[in-house]
Amino acid sequence: MKPADTFAGKTAVITGAGSGLGLALARALAGEGAKLVLADINPDDLARAEGALRAAGAECTSCVTDVAWGGSVDALAAHAKAHYGNVHLLFNNAGVAVAAPLWESSEADWKWLIGVNLMGIVNGIRSFVPGMIAHGETGHVVNTASVAGLITPPGFSAYTVTKHAAVALSEVLYQDLMVRTTQIGVSVLCPAYFPTRIADSARNRPAALRDAGSQAAAKENEIETQVRHAVERGKLSADDIARITLEGIRSGKFYILPHPNIKPAIEKRMHDILLERPPTNPMARGG
Repeated sequence: MKPADTFAGKTAVITGAGSGLGLALARALAGEGAKLVLADINPDDLARAEGALRAAGAECTSCVTDVAWGGSVDALAAHAKAHYGNVHLLFNNAGVAVAAPLWESSEADWKWLIGVNLMGIVNGIRSFVPGMIAHGETGHVVNTASVAGLITPPGFSAYTVTKHAAVALSEVLYQDLMVRTTQIGVSVLCPAYFPTRIADSARNRPAALRDAGSQAAAKENEIETQVRHAVERGKLSADDIARITLEGIRSGKFYILPHPNIKPAIEKRMHDILLERPPTNPMARGG
């Protein structure tokens, strides 16, 4: 894997770019001179993001995209190619969350989270990586997972499962690409809590997947309240995470962990596995 030495003049595709980390990544890349292809399912958020970036001097275009649908991501790839030609940087960043115990997550909850958090990455890879291999220029794929993809906190059920899948998918992508080419790097981004709109992701939930039978969707539960407060108290901003991400790409990091204080919980989980003991609760005091 050859780390990117510069982002200037490179074309970067960012999903979930209408707000939060996606928008922060766009700002950071614009500051480096990259050309931006912004994607988001929310057209209003996307229009505001594009307008703000253009006003700041960024070279960018946008495309409303539902990452859970392969055809929509194919259309994004066609849009990117038509505007800027080769794509060099792919940020599979779109993500959604439902906080609830496993037995309270409905089938609609699972379909929504798997569609965005897992298939959104799969679709991004299928739509963009073949072209990145074919053009032969240096490139990089960043998949946004979470520390929830490296530990197993209680109460996050489907979200944790999809984020573990995102980490495993990224590892497999790295292995597959190393067999084929060293021109394309891979990183998996695993942040902890930071101020973003993930707690409000239900605003973009498709009507067909709004399930009145879902206890998680029916009301904000205690877990969601805790998450909202933790997100608001995050010490790192979205712009901090974006900066750390670009530094990680430059240095050739695969695992990008912006919050190093989570590492003891990750280490304890590894010991749980190796010692064949029950999983430790990473949220428990002393856990």
